[in-house]
Amino acid sequence: MEKKPLATVDGKTIYTTDLDALIKQLPQEQANQFTSKEGRRQLLEELIAQELFYLEGKKAKVDESEEFQKMLIDAEEKLLKTHMIAKFMMDITIPDEEVQKFYDENPNQFIAPDSIRASHILLPNEEQASTIIEEIKAGKSFEAAAKEYSICPSNDKGGDLSYFSKGQMVPEFETAAFALEINEMTELPVKTQFGYHIIKLTDRKIAQTIPFDAVKENARNYLLREKQNKAFIGKVEDLKQKYPVKMETTIL
Repeated sequence: MEKKPLATVDGKTIYTTDLDALIKQLPQEQANQFTSKEGRRQLLEELIAQELFYLEGKKAKVDESEEFQKMLIDAEEKLLKTHMIAKFMMDITIPDEEVQKFYDENPNQFIAPDSIRASHILLPNEEQASTIIEEIKAGKSFEAAAKEYSICPSNDKGGDLSYFSKGQMVPEFETAAFALEINEMTELPVKTQFGYHIIKLTDRKIAQTIPFDAVKENARNYLLREKQNKAFIGKVEDLKQKYPVKMETTIL
């Protein structure tokens, strides 16, 4: 974007790039508030206000006060600590060969468990659920019934819940769903804390090894965290030999 002047405060120009840089630093939800012309104008007023307070502080020589100097030293110390640790961590990397080796030597960590795909129709009472089961048996499609009757947000997808493995659903729902055969529907409504479900199993997958490419970056991040943690602890121990550290006897 072209760098255009927006305002001048005591000789200092505020440009469009200053505004854009500030917006990029904000959380996305907050940044969205300043994308309109009025929003950008509000942000510009904020930048102008900051510059005015800065000028007032300089004029009053607040930056030369003992309080400000202490704040400056504290800020510099915190910034240097953060920078040094981040710089140390950035030098630690995990090559592709190491990731591949970890994947090959730990096959049990990369197995997708048995999973099923199911659809359901959620109703507030058992009587209504039983009536709909009879409608489906009489010829109404499960998907059409889900769209018409289900009170679950999945209704717009015909009740489809996609794939899930054991432990992801409430026990009553899970037990009933995993007991079904593909394209089979529960004969009776299944009661859970959410209401009464009519469940249909649409697919089943047995446990299988996840392809390397699908888990490569997750595995790399895991190894990187482990390596960084180990390196950090080792570096701290080395630095303790270089700089004196005295532990007080007071128990925390």
